Amino acid sequence: DGCGHTILGPESGTLASINYPQTSPNSTVCEWEIRVKPGQRVQLKFGDFDIDDSDSCHSSYLRVHNGIGPTRTEIGKYCGFGFQMDGLITSKSNEVTVQFMSGIHASGRGFLAAYSTTDKSDLITCLDNASHFSEPEFNKYCPAGCVISFADISGTIPHGYRDSSSLCMAGVHAGVVSNTLGGQINVVISKGIPYYEGSLANNVTSKVGPLSTSLFTFKTSGCYGTLGMESGVIPDSQITASSILEWSDQTGQVNVWKPENARLKRAGPPWAAFISDEHQWLQIDFNKEKRITGIITTGSTLAEYYYYVSAYRILYSDDAQKWTAYREPGVDKDKIFQGNTELYQEVRNNFIPPIIARFFRINPLKWHQKIAMKVELLGCQFSIGRAPKITMPPPPQNKNDDKNDDFSDDFIHSVKTLLQTDKTTFTPEIKNTTVTPSVTKDVALAAVLVPVLVMVFTTLILILVCAWHWRKRKKKSEGTYDLPYWDRAGWWKGMKQFLPTKSAEHEETPVRYSSSEISHLRPREVPTMLQTESAEYAQPLVGGIVGTLHQRSTFKPEEGKEASYADLDPYNSPVQEVYHAYAEPLPITGPEYATPIIMDMSSHPSAPLGVPSISTFKAAGNQAPPLVGTHNKLLSRTDSASSAQALYDTPKGQPGSGAADELVYQVPQSVAHSTGSKDE
Repeated sequence: DGCGHTILGPESGTLASINYPQTSPNSTVCEWEIRVKPGQRVQLKFGDFDIDDSDSCHSSYLRVHNGIGPTRTEIGKYCGFGFQMDGLITSKSNEVTVQFMSGIHASGRGFLAAYSTTDKSDLITCLDNASHFSEPEFNKYCPAGCVISFADISGTIPHGYRDSSSLCMAGVHAGVVSNTLGGQINVVISKGIPYYEGSLANNVTSKVGPLSTSLFTFKTSGCYGTLGMESGVIPDSQITASSILEWSDQTGQVNVWKPENARLKRAGPPWAAFISDEHQWLQIDFNKEKRITGIITTGSTLAEYYYYVSAYRILYSDDAQKWTAYREPGVDKDKIFQGNTELYQEVRNNFIPPIIARFFRINPLKWHQKIAMKVELLGCQFSIGRAPKITMPPPPQNKNDDKNDDFSDDFIHSVKTLLQTDKTTFTPEIKNTTVTPSVTKDVALAAVLVPVLVMVFTTLILILVCAWHWRKRKKKSEGTYDLPYWDRAGWWKGMKQFLPTKSAEHEETPVRYSSSEISHLRPREVPTMLQTESAEYAQPLVGGIVGTLHQRSTFKPEEGKEASYADLDPYNSPVQEVYHAYAEPLPITGPEYATPIIMDMSSHPSAPLGVPSISTFKAAGNQAPPLVGTHNKLLSRTDSASSAQALYDTPKGQPGSGAADELVYQVPQSVAHSTGSKDE
């Protein structure tokens, strides 16, 4: 009477003392006999051990034996509160006896242990969770029997499970391992999420969970896609049922809940049977064999019709004539799947091993009010591949034909299980995606193509860089005020007052004179030489470069003949307001030129009549307009009719009336530059 939770599978299992994890009762005893395949040995691992040791293991203890029966030999006797057993207890044969004795005690939870064959070196117990392991990814073996009432899980697939959840119980919920068989799990740890959903799957209820620092998911074979009920890949003609509910509502409208309505997440009524008994069924034809790994069901999903199926069987066939009920390996009775507990919630059940069949049938066994449901099937394509041809042995000679038929059906089912392409049953459905791929001819081809592509792209980049540098140098080599060829017209309009301009007929090349060339000219030739350059617009000094810029008028000259020194003073002529499109005229209220400097000319000697007077300001009276000179100096010439006494500042470096050998002029530093070949 001291036996608690117990699942003894063919390769693994779980056992616990009575009332675990609460205090075990006094004076109880339990004995477990464990057998595995011949030639294998058994290993035992404790998840929790808490047995009273007040009498030195005399009345309360756990004893492990090699073998079963009178010939068994003792491996060890254990007791103690919070006893920690680091290693595994290993048998010498394929049989082990575990004996638990509980005497008079005041406390002690008892124990929980797991066992497996010795080839499962990474065995864990049902109490282990993700927080017990530090690796970001690891493989462990879960024993059978980890669906236990005293363990909790939070989360669901594909979002993941909270790190405090039991690894093996979450594996059963996810459909990775079977509670009856156990199996291998491949766990991946990642960052936690703020909220974990709850769901019901494989008879395991996952609870809603709060934020956690980490979560875990499972790597699987990937054969969990939908097979076409919801999407409509399976046509209506391939969905049939034993009966159809048809009735008229209060308004007289006829309602027919046909089998094609049994599509998950489709709006509207479900499929419902006309008669509610255990002989009703919903059948789906895939048109060819499929590998079916799971099923999802809901109730009617209509609030006014609280109908759902709470338990059902699964049958499958290749010809829709002979049907086989689904059973778990090693179990001699049909498996009853847990259905819905209300009409909205989706409930998932997985098939381990998967079903290989063309026809799939759901047989409701329990329901609420009426049989009504919507379904979706999970799985993937099935292909035998290069499976060897199976020769069936003749059935044993027996007059009972029914027994022969049962034998044949069981044999065919076992053969199909062996021919499954993915790992099933005892070999878990795990694909390790981190395995290094095999080396093929494609690898050698890639080894050649990749360097060639890298060289080609590198060459293109170098060509582009060189072209960019060449273009940049070409731009630098252009004139200081030349425009790029691609925007000469646009920039010309916006920047004309800052750049050398074109004349009406042609574009002139600027004429520059050095001081040495000017010194060889006669005084009267200098203005003529300097006058060869047209002055159309003003051009300010840029960057302090004086020698390459020429002072010009801010107004466009009038059309007609060129200005000369013999022309009349334009200020005595009627003014024609012809404004250039880009230059603003000087204010009318202010003086157009700088105010002449009033000087006492008594101390200045008069210049000879043949030599022009030099000034940076416009002379009073009828004089020619100022001209542009070398080094951007301003020249003016006093008319012969003007007084010889109206002199201004003298050339730089000449005391008084010097010779015209060197014409270098001084520009006032605080006076704005204003020049032109002809005033407006």
